[in-house]
Amino acid sequence: MKICVYGAGAVGGLIAGWLARAGQEVSVLARGANLEAIRRHGLRLRSGPDGELQAARVRAEEDPVHLGAQDCVIVAVKGHALPEVAARIGPLLGAGTSIVTAMNGVPWWFFDRLAFGGGKLRLASLDPGRALSRAMPTSRLVGCVIHFAASTPEPGVVSHAMGRRLILGEPGGSVGTRTNAVADACEGAGFEVLRSNAIEKEFWIKLLGNVSFNPVSALTLATSDRLIADPLVKGYMVAVMREVLEVGRAVGVDAAIDPEARIDMARALGQFKTSMLQDMKAGKPLEIDGLLTATLEIAREAGVAAPHTESLLGLSRLRAESSGQYRR
Repeated sequence: MKICVYGAGAVGGLIAGWLARAGQEVSVLARGANLEAIRRHGLRLRSGPDGELQAARVRAEEDPVHLGAQDCVIVAVKGHALPEVAARIGPLLGAGTSIVTAMNGVPWWFFDRLAFGGGKLRLASLDPGRALSRAMPTSRLVGCVIHFAASTPEPGVVSHAMGRRLILGEPGGSVGTRTNAVADACEGAGFEVLRSNAIEKEFWIKLLGNVSFNPVSALTLATSDRLIADPLVKGYMVAVMREVLEVGRAVGVDAAIDPEARIDMARALGQFKTSMLQDMKAGKPLEIDGLLTATLEIAREAGVAAPHTESLLGLSRLRAESSGQYRR
């Protein structure tokens, strides 16, 4: 397949590197020091903190115009970067191009194929003016839920810590040609792939951890093991999870998992730095809207009270505004 990965950070870089290593025709869109490093040395991959660096050769560009139409575009950026993607993705799209959304939080297309809202509900906090929906229509989409941990210790370098699971499925529960083509390529690259006929549920299960661990870790600068070890902090995160579970059920997406079981999933990761903690320490913008603002917009639509999640949004937003890492 001819595959472009839009965003060569930790998630996009690992996916691009493994696909290229498996023989797929891979390009990445990057910028700045990251772009220059990939052009100079290739996309360098490391397994574990002490693993040997191995370079995967990918084509690296800043402007999509130089790449042309692809079989598949994997969008692996944070939510606040999506408007730019929508404005620039056009040259990558041919008649049959699939778009894979590989990101945290609630995707802008979440309600497009759900019974709740009759397919007409739009998340204004994620897609104001519907620019994303126009540029990346639901008919092209494959949702991807990420279950691996990686980081970018320096430009052009991706360090893989643990996990290799990807969950793929089309909005509304379909596992069709688009999903299978992407899944086959990812399996061939070494990922553990689950084809899901309930991708919205898989996003919601992942959201339970993201909406609690990510912002709390950014506020406290603590790794996940320390958050779990403090009974007061853990209790607060469980309360947030219970609210998010109730919101999901109200819109017909039952994650069907107990918060303690979700905590156990995080406990297995050990001394883990969430993506938001990494961004906080690096001075990067924080992914607050895709995790918290959108969740609370859904809660309002469903008529579900979520006071703990509201307080977490307020605290996280103000903290990030104070350091210039969030704009309303």
